[in-house]
Amino acid sequence: MAQIPPQMPHSCTEDLPHVDPAALAAMIDPAKTALVVIDIQVDFAAPHGLLGGYGVDLSSADAAIDNCEKLVAAARGAGATVALMRVVTSAETDSRALKTLMVRRGQPGGEAICRAEDGGADYYRIFPQPGDIEIAKLLYDGFHGTDFDAQLRARGIETLVICGLSTDCCVDQTARSAFHHDYDVFLVSDASAAYEPGLHESSLSAMEKNCVLLTTTGAVENAWRV
Repeated sequence: MAQIPPQMPHSCTEDLPHVDPAALAAMIDPAKTALVVIDIQVDFAAPHGLLGGYGVDLSSADAAIDNCEKLVAAARGAGATVALMRVVTSAETDSRALKTLMVRRGQPGGEAICRAEDGGADYYRIFPQPGDIEIAKLLYDGFHGTDFDAQLRARGIETLVICGLSTDCCVDQTARSAFHHDYDVFLVSDASAAYEPGLHESSLSAMEKNCVLLTTTGAVENAWRV
């Protein structure tokens, strides 16, 4: 008897409030907007990276990166700023608090991810071009300990369109921090992803209630179509 594949759980992402696509273009003027692509790098996204080596299912990340690539092309075509950020660590820069957290969880050494020296921090699939903003960060928040805010202000940026990995961690932290820095924040729901069922949707829901407006890849592409 043929095996019937299990039903995939219904994603509630499409049920969350999203900005009216017809109104989006006026809100994300390319001259004042940066597309922020978060942590598309080897250890978080590549099959040969740390998570892939541990057997983490990267299919949702792959789908999100497909859409990130579309957004980058749309941003470049429209003249919007592109900002690429990634985690870049070494044993000398590891956070004391993070090391303590891992020890208390029984995972000593678990903070050793996105190392500069072994390629884990390298960009994956999406690479910077001249004129892009590049941010190397030690932890989750793209503003903490970096000059990201100063670079955005210097370009007259008022609005951020955010995508990348992972929705519940670095995307969440950076989006909330952007709002606290007084930027208008849009999060592209189908161009971000988490690694565990439900985390993506619950994180989107929490952010939408407090600090971001949700949109989709197609809506942004249409808004930036020249």
